[in-house]
Amino acid sequence: MYIGLISDTHGVFSEFLQPVDELWHAGDIGGDDAFLQSIKDFKPVVGVHGNCDGYPARYDFPEFQCFEREGLKVLMTHIGGYPGHYNSVARRAIMEMKPGLFVCGHSHILKVQWDDQFNMLTMNPGAAGLQGWQLVRTALRFKIESGDVKALEVFELPRQRK
Repeated sequence: MYIGLISDTHGVFSEFLQPVDELWHAGDIGGDDAFLQSIKDFKPVVGVHGNCDGYPARYDFPEFQCFEREGLKVLMTHIGGYPGHYNSVARRAIMEMKPGLFVCGHSHILKVQWDDQFNMLTMNPGAAGLQGWQLVRTALRFKIESGDVKALEVFELPRQRK
């Protein structure tokens, strides 16, 4: 399965993830109802709402998602942290759910890191939108095969709209 992972779009979305099978959005979707619908129409989407999201994003996407793809258990939330620095709510969810992949957004900092303590991969795709301090818009694309993440690609996009 081919996955496109984005976060912090804040109402801006480019179709640079066209070849993926499924889109994962780690919160702060932004935009109006039409923007949210355009993401849903683009590809099947699994997502969580972020701290800047209002309704209907909060209605459509929960704070946490736990699901499985191709034998890989995934836990997703918007504000989570990274190995050694998870917030308390995310840490409790990680301990309870025991995912093989933990996904979050919020920081606008792209980070992919292995967590030895919880024996899982953590991913934050950075920010695909224009809001925030980041100089480059980022996203991730990867394949999941037999419970493993493979062929991870980082996308860097210019700050201007494309």
